[in-house]
Amino acid sequence: MVGLGRSGGALARYLDRQGVRVRIVDADPNRVPESDLPEGAEVRLGGYGSDDLEGCQGLFLSPGVPWNCDLAEQARARDIPVSSETDLFLKLCPAPVVGVTGTNGKTTTTAMIGAVLGAGPRPVVVGGNIGVPLLDGLDELTPEHWVVLELSSFQLESAERPRPRIAVVLNVTPDHLDRHGDMAGYVAAKSRIVRFQEPGDDAVLNGLDPTCRTLAQQTRARVTWFDRHRPLPPCGLPGRHNLQNALAAAAVGRLAGIGDDAAAAALAAFPGVEHRLEMVGDWGGVRWYNDSKATNSAASLMALEAFDAEPVVLIAGGRDGGFDLDPWISAVRLRTVAVVLMGESSRRVGERLEDHPHVLVEGLDAAVAAAADLVRPGGVVLFSPAFKSFDMFRDFEDRGRQFKAAVRAALAAPAG
Repeated sequence: MVGLGRSGGALARYLDRQGVRVRIVDADPNRVPESDLPEGAEVRLGGYGSDDLEGCQGLFLSPGVPWNCDLAEQARARDIPVSSETDLFLKLCPAPVVGVTGTNGKTTTTAMIGAVLGAGPRPVVVGGNIGVPLLDGLDELTPEHWVVLELSSFQLESAERPRPRIAVVLNVTPDHLDRHGDMAGYVAAKSRIVRFQEPGDDAVLNGLDPTCRTLAQQTRARVTWFDRHRPLPPCGLPGRHNLQNALAAAAVGRLAGIGDDAAAAALAAFPGVEHRLEMVGDWGGVRWYNDSKATNSAASLMALEAFDAEPVVLIAGGRDGGFDLDPWISAVRLRTVAVVLMGESSRRVGERLEDHPHVLVEGLDAAVAAAADLVRPGGVVLFSPAFKSFDMFRDFEDRGRQFKAAVRAALAAPAG
């Protein structure tokens, strides 16, 4: 196994329960293994190579490891099967699966679908990139469950023949091009969610998205265009994109036999998801939002469009993903009164905003302090980075939680 993250730990525990001896390798020499790894697991840190394949009958890659990495190619050359936690789960899961993918909105929509299906009589489990690791709960699943999975392009490319009973594709815009090579490679990975479906399955697609429209030609499943779903469900979350997410959830609910009224009630009560336009608090007439999941410019643009009237101070920046920033830069100019920039991308973005109010800072504490100075009562401080988190943080969740802690510390608000 390559990778000591959450999915790697769940996979190790599952294989151990099946009597399989486990060797785990990780490139990070300082990675701290989970405390509940199997007692007999062999852990090797600080890199990996061909020697680590000796005596192995299978190789499992975590989502963060490229599917065509050298070790995987060496394993294939030795006829050692290469798989992943996602692939194993999809092959073993006895319950029908709702798979959700898209460049932006996956997590929120996955959680919304879980809430809608939860209004029905069948038990529901939500997992994938959110919720419990897939394999930890596999033994408790039955054919009577619904399983709702958020599936990234990394997870989809690692599954041999993914076939969800209901596949949802929200949107496809450039992302992870460093991993997939180009946009065509990224689209090919995303399309796998519908490619292996059969005529009795359902593909729930966004007819407003040009790439999603092409996926209708790549599936044998029945196609539902969720943007046409009526009646419009209520949605308490800000932003037009969240209405689209709610439409997708309502369309899935109808296909799963959930009445429109029950689906609407579930969506009206939906509280939102951490790090996705999450309101941290309102202090001195200023609302602070944590949108750390905006790891690309398209996601940050959606967040900016959620605020039509309020003056917005934006905190942004991080590791550059090589995206086309033009649409986002235009939205920043139009929709913000000032911008606080941090991270590796700050100077590049600052040059693009030369004639727009902005300030460059080092670290979250300085960013929060600068935003607090720039914002006025009735305004909004929006932390929507538009870039990856890995220049300064473990991941977007770590970044979002540190932002919330910095806001609460600066504004003397209790954590909660």
